[in-house]
Amino acid sequence: MTIKEFKLPDVGEGVAEGELVSWLVAPGDRVEEDQPVAEVETDKALVEVPSSYDGVVEELFAEEGQMVPVGDVIISFRVDEEGDGGGGATATDAEPADAQPDSPASDGSEPEPDAGEAGDDGADAEPDTPSGRTFAPPSARRLARELGVDVAAVDGSGPGGRVTEADVRAHAEGDAGSADADAADAPEPRPAPTPTDTGSDGRKSAVSKRDAGGSAASSATAAGGPEPAGRETTLATPATRKVARDRGVDLDDVPTDETRDGEAFVTADHVRAYADAVESAAEPTPEPGPTDDAPEPAPAGGAPETATASEATTASGDETVPYRGVRRTIGKQMERSKFTAPHVTHHDTAEVDSLVDAREDLKPTAEAEGVKLTYMPFVMKAIVAGLKRHPYLNSELREDDEEIVLKGDYNLGIAVATDAGLMVPVVESVDEKGLFELAEEVNDLAARARERKLKPAEMKGGTFTITNFGAIGGEYATPIINYPETAILGLGAIEERPVVRDGEVVPAPTLPLSLSIDHRVVDGAIAAEFANTVMEHLENPLLLLNE
Repeated sequence: MTIKEFKLPDVGEGVAEGELVSWLVAPGDRVEEDQPVAEVETDKALVEVPSSYDGVVEELFAEEGQMVPVGDVIISFRVDEEGDGGGGATATDAEPADAQPDSPASDGSEPEPDAGEAGDDGADAEPDTPSGRTFAPPSARRLARELGVDVAAVDGSGPGGRVTEADVRAHAEGDAGSADADAADAPEPRPAPTPTDTGSDGRKSAVSKRDAGGSAASSATAAGGPEPAGRETTLATPATRKVARDRGVDLDDVPTDETRDGEAFVTADHVRAYADAVESAAEPTPEPGPTDDAPEPAPAGGAPETATASEATTASGDETVPYRGVRRTIGKQMERSKFTAPHVTHHDTAEVDSLVDAREDLKPTAEAEGVKLTYMPFVMKAIVAGLKRHPYLNSELREDDEEIVLKGDYNLGIAVATDAGLMVPVVESVDEKGLFELAEEVNDLAARARERKLKPAEMKGGTFTITNFGAIGGEYATPIINYPETAILGLGAIEERPVVRDGEVVPAPTLPLSLSIDHRVVDGAIAAEFANTVMEHLENPLLLLNE
């Protein structure tokens, strides 16, 4: 076997980093190529990052909640390669096989070592499962880690023996009476091994040890505080390691009687108790005399002030919500766009009687072909007509090169609101597709966006964006440009509104339009002419036959 490192790929247009929201695998899990291993949030979406390898998870190099630059190593795998002896020193040196309870046996597609290669004690052997592989969705694997359950030991009740969340819970409840005391007290996810365990060529892991000097612990010991354990290796969950970092504690110094796979295992409670003892021992003792009446010094780290502020927040009824993930990255992108490109928004209204009639006439034909026909394909074709006449709205300003690139493709991004945040899948080559083809593609992309099943490539390459806030409610808005594009068109709801015809006020279906432009590239007059072209094609749908 050999160790393969996997870097965070480019998961979105112009994305330089992403927040690792959650791991979908743990060290020891066997994964297949294209199987999701992590969820990463970018400025537009929550995406699943697939593995590039078939193998066993060796080490996780990032913590949940950590911002990771594109190109940084986030995970490593043990991968079988032909001719390497089917196991060998790499896997044995990295971590004993008996320390990987979640690792199923090799499946039939991978050569199995014979008895001579495995060694006398069979250390390289992995536990068998009925099929040689554990079939379980990420949600079931995550629950298994939370409950401290070996997913490979769970009997699956789903199709083909697939393990469900209910199977994991039932297994955990069934083992509750016979589980070890440490697992019963605090079942936690299987910890990521340290570089000493994994042999990762000196790469610093997100779960590696802190300052080996341990100056705070040494000072506390000199003052009569707890004696540091001074271990070489300590197992702990990512959450526990975060607590240790926040409290400035070296995990190898934290006393514990618990073990996992023969190694010392530390919980968050152990860390807090040790940190409190160290801080108490390190506090200066007030000298007797007039200073006895003075206020006592606050413990290191200002904990009392933090607690007081928290209590005050709770007492006032306010709620604090972390500004991170999709909301933070969207905020950064919107800030960049708003403060880089001077926005101007042009509003207008199209009278769309003929468009409504045309859609009604085409709906039966579309339904016969299994297509749900909305107004969006008509709008997309009208926009392409406008972009062809006014190419500066289909452009990008490259400030460093001092040039404006007029795009030759007509790739329209469609903003989709999802539970995970705003996603903008891109429909490519709109000028080359018919109404029904566009309708089918838009419906498919929107559905997969809401299910978080979009591929990163499907959100790249847009030249102009459409946002349909009218689907939720509203007439006009001031949409923010999807930078580095130079324009975005917002659509209000198509409703009957009063219009003046032949000197009389009559009801008619109208479509409000809100066009935001980058005023560095597009003049207001050009924006108005573009809007007029779009409205001309929406009010006379037969013109779309030329597009």
